[in-house]
Amino acid sequence: MVQLTHKFQSFDEYLSYNDNSENFYELFNGELIEMPPESGVNVEIATFLLISFALLVGHRRVRGQGLELEVRGEPKNRYPDLTIIREEHIQQLSKRNTIRLSMSPPLLVVEVVSPGELQRERDYIAKRIQYQDCAIPEYWIVDPESKTILVLKLTGTSYTEVGSFSGDELVLSPGFKDITLKVSGVFDIEK
Repeated sequence: MVQLTHKFQSFDEYLSYNDNSENFYELFNGELIEMPPESGVNVEIATFLLISFALLVGHRRVRGQGLELEVRGEPKNRYPDLTIIREEHIQQLSKRNTIRLSMSPPLLVVEVVSPGELQRERDYIAKRIQYQDCAIPEYWIVDPESKTILVLKLTGTSYTEVGSFSGDELVLSPGFKDITLKVSGVFDIEK
């Protein structure tokens, strides 16, 4: 990871920054930290889910890892592996693929857990707190190591567990009741 030395005083100042690259950065304590690329397994899983949701809600409402979410706390932004946006977001995101805190939250955020204890803690604890704070109605944590999908739903101001699904179980989604995903199919990346 590369850390750039410029100090940003606000999220708006960060949004006006352009280094003419395709890199993703997290804004942490006013400094940019370059995000490393995802693993091939994580990309395959996220792509499978992207296609599944695109068939359900249409391709314009499904965003892969390039969508940026402004969040409270540190870092000030996140790049979920998959996000299901609202119809109103399509136009709002036409110039920059960033959902600000001042906008309605997306309907669903999915994170595919990367290997390593720090990454597990980030997806299971830190991002959960930030996404809950943004009032995102549904958060999935897809864990290739345990081959489980944890579905969380916003109840009031905190997430409650809908279920941790594995094997041949169908994933139950409170916001997307028509999705028919068998957990084993999500992790069956060798075929």
